[in-house]
Amino acid sequence: MSIPNHIAIIPDGNRRWAETNKLNRLHGHLEGTKRFWEIADYANEVGVNYITFWAASYDNFKKRSKLEVKFLIDILRKEVAKPEFLERCLKNKTRFQILGEWRDVINDSKLISAVEDLETKTSKFTKKVLTILFVYDGQREMIDTVNRLVTSGKKVTKEILHSSLWTKSLPEVDLVIRTGGEPHWSAGFMMWHTAHSQFYFTDKLWPDFSNLEMKKALVDYERRERRLGK
Repeated sequence: MSIPNHIAIIPDGNRRWAETNKLNRLHGHLEGTKRFWEIADYANEVGVNYITFWAASYDNFKKRSKLEVKFLIDILRKEVAKPEFLERCLKNKTRFQILGEWRDVINDSKLISAVEDLETKTSKFTKKVLTILFVYDGQREMIDTVNRLVTSGKKVTKEILHSSLWTKSLPEVDLVIRTGGEPHWSAGFMMWHTAHSQFYFTDKLWPDFSNLEMKKALVDYERRERRLGK
């Protein structure tokens, strides 16, 4: 099987899953966290070197209730602080990072400390990278990048632009997976990195996206021919 080097996932459907199962909306995020681990482990097993999860958008933090925003922050803080998180990364020789505007938006010293500790302890790994996009918006990323380049006076080239992005440490995305049954794009998601990506949309809500569903996405990817403009 032809395995993508970089998979980016838009895990949509946590709240709808909770409503369908007659649970509090917040419970859907807890269930979605379980899928994060399952899919991340499966991707590592099959040989994916880079896997990126869009955990929360900038709009999520500006437009959703304070209770839900606090809940998302609490989940992330608890997960990254777990010894098992570091153990997994060290075992799989995987570098961990969180990208986005979360440091500017979230005033949580415990979260920042936990993330920085995990990033530092896994920084030596270069082949495999696990990335979480948190308080991330692709359009805001591009606007910020362009403004900084204009201010610097540098001539903009593909190389210069890529090296100035918030997501500059990541290679182009080979496969984008969006769950939730609503096949649309959001907030210019990683627009630079997805210029040549293959897209896989599924009706499965994120908490129902199993390893079997991930395998289906990889099989679909393998049967396609990537022409890359040729």
